Amino acid sequence: MQIPTESTLLRIFIGESDRHEGQPLYEAIVLKVRETGLAGATVLRSPMGFGAASRLRTAKILRLSGDLPIIVEIVDDEAKINAFLPILDTMMGGGLVTLEKVRVIHYRHENGATKKKDAAS
Repeated sequence: MQIPTESTLLRIFIGESDRHEGQPLYEAIVLKVRETGLAGATVLRSPMGFGAASRLRTAKILRLSGDLPIIVEIVDDEAKINAFLPILDTMMGGGLVTLEKVRVIHYRHENGATKKKDAAS
């Protein structure tokens, strides 16, 4: 699969406890991204943050939160990202969704340099 050099980054900010049809929302989003054929998705868990409600969520020992911030990032062609947005909208309650232009430098399954090095050995 190839993605264009000039692509779009979809970034989704949600809480760890957010759910969609009984499963964690971040998991549901990643599975839906895979099902719809987008290039890939990454889930990042943050140790601290706050959002629209201004409620601080932190992993500090004395203030342990069961609802840490989660960020899901998806990079693909702008048209494919835009086609996914209505699907995402049906899955989300609260949260923040952003889009930005990105320049893809590298996207491939295997590291070509390692493959060549191994072949020379």
